[in-house]
Amino acid sequence: MSLRIVTWNVNSVRLRAEQVARFVAEQAPDVLCLQEIKCLPDQFPEAAFRDMGLPHLKVAGQKGWHGVAIASRHPIAEAPDLAACREGHARCVSGVIQGVEIQNFYIPAGGDIPDRVLNPKFDHKLDFYARLTRQFAARDPRAPLLVAGDLNIAPGENDVWNHRYMSKIVSHTPIEVEAMRALQASLASPTWSATPIPKTRSWPAGGATAPLTSASPTAACGWITCGPRPA
Repeated sequence: MSLRIVTWNVNSVRLRAEQVARFVAEQAPDVLCLQEIKCLPDQFPEAAFRDMGLPHLKVAGQKGWHGVAIASRHPIAEAPDLAACREGHARCVSGVIQGVEIQNFYIPAGGDIPDRVLNPKFDHKLDFYARLTRQFAARDPRAPLLVAGDLNIAPGENDVWNHRYMSKIVSHTPIEVEAMRALQASLASPTWSATPIPKTRSWPAGGATAPLTSASPTAACGWITCGPRPA
């Protein structure tokens, strides 16, 4: 059994429904993990997704902001709700598809100042990571798991045009990279979905033209797969 899974910060699913339909027709994903859907659950364009061949949906939304969803060709069973957002935002959605638990997140961007005391948004971001890390560390390490979403950290040299230059900017700072590494470690044997390619960016850099945009699948997103993992 194989699953073709895509993660996409869609930046308003209602505005991008036609683009999503074109992508699904061209690439035929089995599962689509969306972030920043920016709508309430009853506003989600269910009919459009049925027409795409993705009739099975799990939606966590709120008015005007945030929101995440999973759309699938296959039925979606219930999975643990990790509820990692202390502010109660719609940033987490989960499901089990073909025996694989999928956790889809829109992790907070963290504001502009990389200081937990001066910037509550930055503290919220690091708290979100810490909560996820604790919960994943307590999981059964043998259970198949895929973590997808907009993780809002660019940890590697190849993620941006100049990693060292941006190391004092939110989403690139050492404390955030450390938080992401801790999350990876909690997953026991994580495997990044993408193999690094020298100087190929998936993260839009300030003032630069990146090869992907907020309206493109995998833009500004990271995803980790793991499992079945050794006990």
